Amino acid sequence: MDLLHHGSHKFPKARLIASSGALGWKGIAAELRSHPSGEIAAIQPEQVEVTIAVAGERDAIVSRKGAGLRQDTPVLPGQIWISPVGVVEDDIRITRPLSRILHLYLPTTPSDDLSAAFGGRGFGGDSLRYLAGIKDDLILQIGLSLMAELSRPSAGGRVLAESLANTLTVRLLQDYTSGRPSSPAPSVLAASRRRLDDLRMRRVIEFMMAHLEEDIGLEDLAASVNLSAFHFARMFKATTGTAPHRYLADLRLQAAKEMLAQGRLSIAEIAVACCFSSHANFSRAFRQHAGVTPLEYRQLAASR
Repeated sequence: MDLLHHGSHKFPKARLIASSGALGWKGIAAELRSHPSGEIAAIQPEQVEVTIAVAGERDAIVSRKGAGLRQDTPVLPGQIWISPVGVVEDDIRITRPLSRILHLYLPTTPSDDLSAAFGGRGFGGDSLRYLAGIKDDLILQIGLSLMAELSRPSAGGRVLAESLANTLTVRLLQDYTSGRPSSPAPSVLAASRRRLDDLRMRRVIEFMMAHLEEDIGLEDLAASVNLSAFHFARMFKATTGTAPHRYLADLRLQAAKEMLAQGRLSIAEIAVACCFSSHANFSRAFRQHAGVTPLEYRQLAASR
């Protein structure tokens, strides 16, 4: 399913500022848009949409009707809207232009392991609630982290995005489904807190090293040690103290140091080999990692 199709269909008049379309993310998509004032036509979502007001707009109101509910929400910074699958939005009206609205899209159903962990909970209109005006610091931080990846993609960005997709899914299942709040089964929580054994840890690092120049995601890493992505991300961090995306990014930057010292490839070629989307993003990340630019590092290595 093309998760970004929903945004272009629902918001034909909105300007697209940034998109995850070229970043290879799986299981989540993101768009940053600016919206004119006016009406948006009725629509029945085909995937979950979580909308976050990155910037507030004075006196702006989003008025929408869905699931028999009319919601009039001031557009304040950090305000969140949730639109479940299958709930027809009869109309949406925006009273003033909105400059920075982040839209996150999730598939119609959670992964099998997450759904099972929450007693088969799904994302349809009969479970996930149609809500507006939510304040949730965790969802906001997930959105801001994904937005940062849109503007400055990192070497571990795909793994980060897919890890955050799992965290967002858990939050929605646990706090925003109908009926009593859900909690994962105790056995699921216990499993996710375990550490990776030495064999699995060695295997996943070997897998990372063998695929540093390839576009790998969280599920690829988890599959290399026969775990679900949900459990793997948590067990990896419990073992190393570092999230998988950051560990992978550090390995790629260490490889970049070696390639710079060898002097056989251009800096642009090294950026591509280390899975950076641009020379500028590579240079920025490398300087944060090494304290010098790639060119300065190459010159220092050559002088030794």
